[in-house]
Parts: sequence; C-alpha cells; structure tokens
Amino acid sequence: MPELVSREPVAQDPDTLSDVSVGLFSYAHRGQDGSVAADRLDFSPDRTDRPDGFDPGLPTVADVLGVASLQAGLPEVLAGSVDAPVRWVHVSDSERVAALLDGGELLLTTGAGWSGAPAPLAQLVDELADAGLAGIVLELGTRFTVAPPALVAACRRRDLALVTLEQEVKFVAVTEEVHRRIIAGQVEALQERQRLHELFTGLSLRGAPVEVVVHEAARALRAPVVLEDLAHEVVVADTAELTDAEALAGWTGRSRRLPPEWTRVPVAARGARWGELVALPGPPHPAGRSTVLEQAATALALSRLADGEGAWSRLRADTVLTALVGAQYASDAGIEARLEASGLPVRDRVLHVAVGSAAAPVLEPVDAPGSVRSLIADIGAERILLLSLPAGSRLPESALAALDGGAVSDPLSGTAGLLSALPVVRRLARQAAPGELLHVADRPLARLAAELSGDHRLQEHSARMLAPLIRHDDATDGDLIRVLRAVVAHPGNRTAAASASHLSRSVFYQRLTLISDLLGADLDDGETLSALHLALLAHGR
Repeated sequence: MPELVSREPVAQDPDTLSDVSVGLFSYAHRGQDGSVAADRLDFSPDRTDRPDGFDPGLPTVADVLGVASLQAGLPEVLAGSVDAPVRWVHVSDSERVAALLDGGELLLTTGAGWSGAPAPLAQLVDELADAGLAGIVLELGTRFTVAPPALVAACRRRDLALVTLEQEVKFVAVTEEVHRRIIAGQVEALQERQRLHELFTGLSLRGAPVEVVVHEAARALRAPVVLEDLAHEVVVADTAELTDAEALAGWTGRSRRLPPEWTRVPVAARGARWGELVALPGPPHPAGRSTVLEQAATALALSRLADGEGAWSRLRADTVLTALVGAQYASDAGIEARLEASGLPVRDRVLHVAVGSAAAPVLEPVDAPGSVRSLIADIGAERILLLSLPAGSRLPESALAALDGGAVSDPLSGTAGLLSALPVVRRLARQAAPGELLHVADRPLARLAAELSGDHRLQEHSARMLAPLIRHDDATDGDLIRVLRAVVAHPGNRTAAASASHLSRSVFYQRLTLISDLLGADLDDGETLSALHLALLAHGR
C-alpha cells in the first residue's frame, strides 16, 4: 500500500470542490524519493490540450504567487523569470525530484533533503531546469534560514524562478488553490475553442468575405491580423488599434525575417499552400493565439477553394484601391504602407495612375519582378490602374493594355504625387471618347479644374455660365451642352466639332446660334471659350 503523507492535515470540504477536484486533491502517494507524486498528472506528449507545449489557459508563476495561500508566506522573488506557465504543482524535498517532472511544474519545497554545498545545489538547479521546471518555491526555516547563495546564483544562471517564503504555509492549501485555478483555466480554454469553432464554421457556411474572417480573428486576438500570400505581400489586413503605417510599414521585409514574437499559421488545403495568416503581438488568448489563427485559416482555405485562382490578387487590389479612391486612410504614410505591403513599391520609383471604363474587357497587366509592378481594380464604373516603374524608366504602352481608353497621369514621385494626381486623372478620363487615351500633360485646363474641384467658386462659375443651357436641355431634352463640349474640344474647327456632335453642318450652326443667344456670348472669343471650357470641366459629363 502506498503511504499517505501530508505536511499539514488535509482539511477539505467536498462541498466546496468539484468531483474532479476531490479526486485530484484528496490523496498523495509518496514515491521512492520521498516526493509527493499524486498532486500532479502525467501528460503524454500527444495530449490535445497541449499542442504547442503548454495550455494557453495556464497561469504563470507570477499569477500563482498572487494566490492567497502563498501570499500568506510573504513570497520574495530572488532569481529568474516569473513569466513561465505553471502546468501543475509538485511537492518534494528530494534531491532526485527532477526525474519525476514532466515540465511546467512549480516545485514547493522546504529543501529538507538538499545538500547545502554549492556544487550539488548547482547540479540540482541544472537538472530541474533541464526537466522544464517552471520555478522553485523554497520555504525557509526547516532546512535553510536564508536562500543559499549558490542556489540563487545557479537559478539566475539558468533563468529559473526562485521564490522564498518567510512564513510557513500549508502546501496542500497552495496545491488545491492553484490546481483549482488551472482547471478553471482549462475549462475556459475549452469553452473558448468551441466558441471559435462555431464562429468560424458559421462564417464559412455563410460564405463570409475574406476581410470579415480576418476582422473576426483580429477582434478575437485584440491585435493586428494580416493575410499574406507566399511572396509575403498583404492580401487583407485588419490593423486593430494600430495605424496602417505602424502595422504594415516595411511589411514584406519584416515578415520574411520571421519575427519570433509574431504568431503565424499556414493557409492551405488539399496539398496547396497559398499563404499565411499572421498575428502581431497582443494579449494572451484563453484558447491560445495559434488556435484562433488556425480556426480562421481553415475558413480562409475553404473560401480560397470556392473562389479559385486569382481571387486573392483581385481582393488585394480591390481593398487598396477602394481605400485610395474613397480616401479611407488616415495619413499619406498609412496608404503608402498599404500600397507597398500589397506589392506596389512607392519609394524611389516612378509612378503612374491611369483610369478607364470598367465596361472594358478585363485584361490584367503582367508584373515583372524589378520592372513594372501594378495594381488594378474596377471601382464602380471606373477601372483604376496604378503602375510602379524603376527610377528613370519610361511607361511602356503595353502596361496600359488593361484600359480601353481613359486617361493617364504624368510620371509621379511618391505617395503625395499619386494622391494629388488621382482626382485629376479620374476627371480627365470622363472626358475621353471611347477608345481614346488622354494624357494629363496634354490637358492643363482639365488638370486645373480637377485641382480646384473642391473650391465653391469654381462650382459657382460653372453654374452661372451654363445655367441657361442646362435649363433649355432639361425643358426640351436638348443637346446644347453636348454641342458646346464639341466646340471647346475642337476650337477653330467647326467641321470637326459638327462631326463630334453627330449633327449636320446646318443643324450644328443652328445650335451654335441658339447657344450664343442664350448665353449672350461670342463663341469665337478666345477668353469666352476658355471660360466655358473650364465651366464644362467643372460640370462633369
């Protein structure tokens, strides 16, 4: 029969403990080394609740030192880190206790069976550290009145937590209190895993967009979460409480260095790996940070299987260009970080922005590493194309094959130039005829109108000059504004203007006379024509 032992009488009220707790804490068996061995459970390495070493719901040594039964002993930390997780509490005064450890235990001891010599103490600490011990709690007074200097030095050398107790405590009370907390943490972890499973399974079944899955992962972890492809370029990111600049600056290079403080899991299915889901540092999660990402990665893999090839590249471009067009960014640095993280280098590059019609056949430009890089997306009725070239390069016409007409900017430098050029190119693209590609450099007045588009004085100028024509067209379903556009587009060439208006010469000249009468203006006067041209540009199509 094993001998039942306890430093203190075991006073347990079964009504205050769960059935599991009573079974765990009521008995203790003495091993051959004199240790109390039944206050721990043997964990096989393939336990499902310890996939990455220790259960995420485990308390740390620091947490354990805060329990009331240990606080009564006036604990003092003399060495080592108190951040290690505590899987179980073990009570032993033997020098051979390391042989009974599985790793993660907190050792409660009086040191009664320990040698006081420096060499054996150093060897004991090495054995305990090698066994994965979380820390030592040494009660003073039975064997040592003060912690031996050799013991303190050895624990500091191995970064093993060493805590002394000035007052005697009931080790059984400590064991019960800590184990109850451990079990509660494991129950919470199981419940949270179930909740996560239901959350991400539900998202998969509903066909939730990729960005929703990433957002839910970030919300669960309270930290930025990024979906990246195999080139470490960002597909979707939820930066949580950080700005884009803080979370994504230099992303590709940082991710390739595999920062150990980041949590990352692959997104893969059926033998194909498409990328990784990455969480930046944040608070611990009851179910484990890896568990959250694994559940989200499964939902993303199912989404990728359903959406097919090219889905992520389209999503990456849609996300970034929607933010760009809608001014959904807090700073230039933030949108620059997004662009570069998405695979469009900005710094020290020549940039172009081009805009065409989303109705054109889809033809994505081909990126060449180190050469032309691009992002393209259809936003509403517009097709937006961003191009990045090496410094000193000229834009090849083939890079604009994805557009069937529209407008393209001059060479640009930096994010600020890109942001200022985008509204100009968008406005100019609306003036292009089908299949016609306009260059901003050739349209200085259109550039001026776009740059002043937010100025109320320009809008007032447009309304004042065009009001008679607009009223006439509204009342008669007329075409005077269209005819005037043809006139300003072909100044001095009435034949070309009539052809652009799709009117016979006689009808065209009738329209000119009517326009001149309604406006009380001479359409052959250069200044008047320029003022009307600016008004039309501000008015839009």
